[in-house]
Amino acid sequence: MRVALIGYGNVGRAFAGLLEKKRKAFPFRIAGIHTARHGTAYDGADFGPAAGSVDEFLDRAACDVVVEITTPNPASGEPALTHIRKALARKRHVVTANKGPIAYAYAELRDEAERAGVQFRFESTVMDGTPVFNMVRKNLPGVKVLGFTGVLNSTSKVVIEAMREGKSMQDGIEAARRLGITEADSSYDIEGWDSAAKAAVLANVLMDARTTPLEVDRRGIGRLTPERVLELAQARKTVCLVSRGHIGPSGVRLRVRAEVVDEADPLASVQGTSNLLLLHTDLMGTIGVMGISSGVEQTAYGLFSDLVDIAESAK
Repeated sequence: MRVALIGYGNVGRAFAGLLEKKRKAFPFRIAGIHTARHGTAYDGADFGPAAGSVDEFLDRAACDVVVEITTPNPASGEPALTHIRKALARKRHVVTANKGPIAYAYAELRDEAERAGVQFRFESTVMDGTPVFNMVRKNLPGVKVLGFTGVLNSTSKVVIEAMREGKSMQDGIEAARRLGITEADSSYDIEGWDSAAKAAVLANVLMDARTTPLEVDRRGIGRLTPERVLELAQARKTVCLVSRGHIGPSGVRLRVRAEVVDEADPLASVQGTSNLLLLHTDLMGTIGVMGISSGVEQTAYGLFSDLVDIAESAK
């Protein structure tokens, strides 16, 4: 299958490297790469001048699958949302690690893909490639997801860990930035927008919520102080930025909160770039998945696993 990439940051480079590493068993070929920063490349050639538009790139690349991995925009989902729609309109399969489009328009994109007769996959949008959506789709037939609880934002964990060492919030943000895990605007992490977007993604895909991050009851860690964190530590407690969702009488309710939890609580067990998600279901009770110290390699693998899934379904 011919694969076209829109975006080529750290994840894109890791993904391209993984395709090359696995080429013998999975003969995918990169048909083109389009970026705002480096220009555009086709069929393995060096980057040249940028294509005049995404439309021009998609038409010239003549690909089977489009991988959309531009920088996420938690405020609107654009321009990734438009990129995906243009790919679907051309009857191209789509894989993305960009949570914005799923958080703002999942149902519409799902339906557009179905009408076009193509696949739409997004495993890497929430937990860096840790199986969530594919696990539910493939391994939990007949199960209804009633709610979820997740610690899904790495920057907030790094910041809180820094505060437990007596450092400032800004020190923690800088530590997270050095790890390469902050959003382009770190306030999206601190004020809970990233967590709200991931909550919306989970709710839209697993609970058919048809919601957006703007509708999540959100409160981040912006007001948290090192003094408060150290006070809690003395009582063997800590703070976690927790995303929660549940089906209530009026539909799906979502919230993001900085919650005080015991150090022994499973929610407190994930640190750094590790993430934890608990799914509350009707037939399986509560089940969980955890990604340990995930990074760009795991995100790239999530894209790869989606690509393999599409290839196998096309046989």
